[in-house]
Amino acid sequence: MNTKVDFYFDRSKKWQEEIGRLRTIILGGGLTEELKWGCPCYTYQTNNIVLIHVFKEYCAVLFFKGALLNDVDGILVQQTENVQAARQVRFTTVREVVELELTLKAYIFEAIEVEKAGLKVDLKKTKEFAVPEEFQTKLDGTPGLKAAFEALTPGRQRGYLLHFSQPKQAKTREARAEKYIPQILSGKGIDD
Repeated sequence: MNTKVDFYFDRSKKWQEEIGRLRTIILGGGLTEELKWGCPCYTYQTNNIVLIHVFKEYCAVLFFKGALLNDVDGILVQQTENVQAARQVRFTTVREVVELELTLKAYIFEAIEVEKAGLKVDLKKTKEFAVPEEFQTKLDGTPGLKAAFEALTPGRQRGYLLHFSQPKQAKTREARAEKYIPQILSGKGIDD
């Protein structure tokens, strides 16, 4: 156990028992406990394997390469349609954690083996993401915007494309694109 991570378990009132039990299960798999993104993250030779996080309605373990796991028990959840590699196992009671303990251990072991084998998730390329019409109009009509957008890292490009595509109304999509033009032109990502 890494004492730098203890605060996470101490502050979580609603899910304290559940995540404490998850911590014990995961550490039993021989992983190293670290603090990343403000959450307990468990690594194998510095490679991220699994993360514990809490939400309003549930707590969860997130397998970074969950898409590559053989989910024979059907417990892995894809958070949203845009999440490509990671998968969650969600819990709402400590009883669920206890019932799935052996299964979780098996999934952790498999995740370590996936990492040892060097397997990678085939991620969609940026060019496979749809460019909303409203943003395409901005790319075509704003000097330097297309070059600035193409100079961004693929992850930053995808972040913008997903953000611009989410609204149902064209007016909102256009407003989002307009708002972020200065940031794109300055070479920054959506969260920079």
